[in-house]
Amino acid sequence: MHADLTKARELLDAGDPQGAVRELRSVADGLSAAELAPAVRQLAELVGIDDLAGAAAELAADPSGPAALYAYGYACIEHGLSEFAVPALRQALRGARQAAAEPEAKAAKRRLFGRSRPAGPAVNPRQVLLELAVALEDGERHHEAVELLREHRDVTGDWPDRYLLVHNALMAGDLDLAREVFGQLSAPDDTWRPAADRIRRTLARAAAVPPAGPADLRGWHHVLTGGLLATLSPYGHDAGMTGRWAYFQGGWDDCRLGLERLRVVLDATGRRPAAVALLPDRGSRALGLAAAELLGLPAAPYRPGTPDTLVVAYDLNELDGEVLSALHERAPGELLYEHATCWTDTPAVSADVCGLLVQRIVAPWEPRMTVAGDGEVTSSPADERPAEELAREILAASAEPDPGDGATPPDPDAALAGFAARAAATWATGSRDRIRSAGPVRSSRFD
Repeated sequence: MHADLTKARELLDAGDPQGAVRELRSVADGLSAAELAPAVRQLAELVGIDDLAGAAAELAADPSGPAALYAYGYACIEHGLSEFAVPALRQALRGARQAAAEPEAKAAKRRLFGRSRPAGPAVNPRQVLLELAVALEDGERHHEAVELLREHRDVTGDWPDRYLLVHNALMAGDLDLAREVFGQLSAPDDTWRPAADRIRRTLARAAAVPPAGPADLRGWHHVLTGGLLATLSPYGHDAGMTGRWAYFQGGWDDCRLGLERLRVVLDATGRRPAAVALLPDRGSRALGLAAAELLGLPAAPYRPGTPDTLVVAYDLNELDGEVLSALHERAPGELLYEHATCWTDTPAVSADVCGLLVQRIVAPWEPRMTVAGDGEVTSSPADERPAEELAREILAASAEPDPGDGATPPDPDAALAGFAARAAATWATGSRDRIRSAGPVRSSRFD
């Protein structure tokens, strides 16, 4: 057993699949497919993923066969384990390209004289290439996906092959390459037309409001999602956070601040909603009631298709699928505000305005950690009051920004207003597509 797999094996033997996955992800890039596959097989057997366990077993029997490597990599991707697919698919691609380049007569001669064992089933290099690009994209390794697709461009077509190149170029922050390749693509069929429309809108936003640089979180957030980011984290900007939060114990003040920054956006863009639409969960309802009071608007339960409404959510990941599906296609004049947007598990729809970007937030009404004067850490109970009372707490809170650590660049209202005004023409148009990647601006995260 490879030394790097010792900890993962111990976790698997202890019946801890989540811990084993974290450990395997940390070492996967340094291992070959043959070294990694036995542990993946044990993991798959532990959690009952029969097809992946079978593919891993077949790979163990034929560790250099492109077909076995491809089947194993494909199964890994299908079950959300794309990191484990990368070594196998890289090896499969090399084998598939070598086999495709070898003249059949030469291969037959080599087999006749016993200089090589019979080849396994043929694998299409393009098929392997696309799966490998998807695996890299899933891991937000966009620069690697771009390099891969450019290196093997001789076997790619326009859709989806070079579309993947455009998409990953955007996520890597290479606007010039994305524009160049997209401009050369043939017209898509009905299957790929929505993807083409999404790229076209993305490039239009980038042209209207170009990001100020590779670390411009607000600029890249707008380019990639179409949304406006209301506040930037005032902590750890130069320590890896670049404006995002990892863990945040939220309070009433950040709820109020987010709504005040929403008002800045509305004023700067000249948008005037006619009403606030209240979503069904208690947190969103509370925030919506507070927004209606602050903006002087009537409030009513959310009804899909209602024009000129401001839909207010605390955390879109807390909503059920039917509501999210309805929000994907905007009604005329409809705007969607989300207070806390998870950037590591992005919601099914991208909000038009995000209060803040966070990996894990504790809402002010959820159980909270408190630290006593002697340093003892305890947990306070949940706040079970109805949404109307929670809304009053938000309205009574301070809207003053957190001063932060003193080492993070300031983010005044005027900066947001200026950005929103420049983005107004391309903002809040088209469908609210999910963007799974953090894009070119990286931030530290916890596992």
